[in-house]
Amino acid sequence: MSGDILRPVNRRVLAEFAASNVLLAFDFDGTLAPIVAEPSQARMRSETLRLLTEAASLYPCIVVSGRAQSDLVGRLDGVPVRGVVGNHGVEPWQASRALSDEVRRWHPQLERKLRGLPGVTIEDKSFSVSVHYRQARDKEKAREQILDAAAALGDVRVIGGIEVVNILPPGAPDKGTALVSERERLGCESAIYVGDDETDEDVFALEDPDRILGIRVGPTPASAAEYSIVSQVEIDALLRVLVELRRSKKTEVSR
Repeated sequence: MSGDILRPVNRRVLAEFAASNVLLAFDFDGTLAPIVAEPSQARMRSETLRLLTEAASLYPCIVVSGRAQSDLVGRLDGVPVRGVVGNHGVEPWQASRALSDEVRRWHPQLERKLRGLPGVTIEDKSFSVSVHYRQARDKEKAREQILDAAAALGDVRVIGGIEVVNILPPGAPDKGTALVSERERLGCESAIYVGDDETDEDVFALEDPDRILGIRVGPTPASAAEYSIVSQVEIDALLRVLVELRRSKKTEVSR
């Protein structure tokens, strides 16, 4: 990891991407919105919402999240995004009745194995399941039992997260696939992607450094992201710089 993208020495990197036909892409929880105890209460701060709205008026902009697409749309009301990708990349392209039927079959087994486990909730997102243990007193024990329950389902894809275990059908698209598809759909030459979690590593691991700038929220040595920002609060500063860079480019062109 090359360090904090907001350091003055790295502004050139942002400027080069901002000057290109670039797609801005963001995760939601832990990136655009702070992590909260109850996931249903997650919201962007008013300043983040204002800056994202401005950025999305200057650049093609999408949000790629583990949340269901319908859930995300309501949280982005008024923001002129060009795409909303849900369920870690499944929606909209791979969303199907067969997939939702497969996910639905997991529920009785998960509920039976996790019944009585304090602080654990099962979230049905139609094309994936998220098992949250943020409220569990013994988080390590809860996580182990959730992983055991997921393994008992058979051939599934498990993605860890911040006090959550995500379960998807095998072969389901990931966020990396989603970003490449959206970049091509929107005719963009490059992309800036910002995310904070294990599921975002599918984007950061894409081997295309000249076309994709990965920025991890909260630096971690294990991340494949080349750059980072210190914490979720810094998303406002990053959005502000991106807006300034695009506005200054437009001013130069108009001269």
